[in-house]
Amino acid sequence: MVSSEHTVLDSSALTGWFKSSYSGGNQGECLEVARGHAGVPVRDSKTVAGPALVFSVGGWTAFVGSVKDGGIAV
Repeated sequence: MVSSEHTVLDSSALTGWFKSSYSGGNQGECLEVARGHAGVPVRDSKTVAGPALVFSVGGWTAFVGSVKDGGIAV
């Protein structure tokens, strides 16, 4: 399942996936994040059996904080 410490080849093997409540519409441009793991797995919502990137909790928290503060355009 895990190909390296930062990638999961088949993300459907992980549980706890969710999309943000801000992910409205059907544009298909959503990411999903999984709860309950040592790291923070992130995948493309259109490819549930595809790969996931796994971020450290601190790295993911910093990224989300920067997006909320307008430091990163998404």
